[in-house]
Amino acid sequence: MKHRKIGNVMTDDVVRVSSKTSFDEVGALLSRHRFSGLPVVDEDDKVIGMITGTDLSEPARTAGELMSRPAVTVRPQDSIVDAARAMDRHRVERLPVVDEEDRLIGIVTRRDLLRVFLRPDDEIRAEVIDEVLVRSLWLGPQSVTVTVTDGVVRLEGRLDRHSEIPIAVRMTGQVDGVVAVVDRLSYRVDDSTGRGGARR
Repeated sequence: MKHRKIGNVMTDDVVRVSSKTSFDEVGALLSRHRFSGLPVVDEDDKVIGMITGTDLSEPARTAGELMSRPAVTVRPQDSIVDAARAMDRHRVERLPVVDEEDRLIGIVTRRDLLRVFLRPDDEIRAEVIDEVLVRSLWLGPQSVTVTVTDGVVRLEGRLDRHSEIPIAVRMTGQVDGVVAVVDRLSYRVDDSTGRGGARR
């Protein structure tokens, strides 16, 4: 199981400016779209800097004079966890998403990342059943009862082997939006010792 990638949550329709964009136009764009920042790109659409609303307090005539550089960027294959850490470390609200040649292909905001972590319980439950139980552990969808309350997943049921329990718990905990896993699973065969028996 892997956390969702930036490419799955980013917005690919990005408002951008060049280094020659005027101060007034930058301010108008930020105000019109209610953005906290705008990427600055060169003639090849490569990200060369970032402008935030606080930069507008500085005396300048163009975006090139206003922007902070180098811009903090992420790639579509990066995880949302990596992006969240980058935002926290650099104290920014949005990150340009670039390809292998550093060309702008999208943007991801703090709100985009929070939306993943604040997933509805029924969506989390469906992914645990489908991705963890059925696809990974090859279990029937009714073999384990999965309940989710405010991101806390409770697993109840009996698996064939003891060794499957930590795998199920670990993989469930890696599903985006899961904050904790309550293990109420039992087993038929203790394959760690070669003895049969049920967990109580």
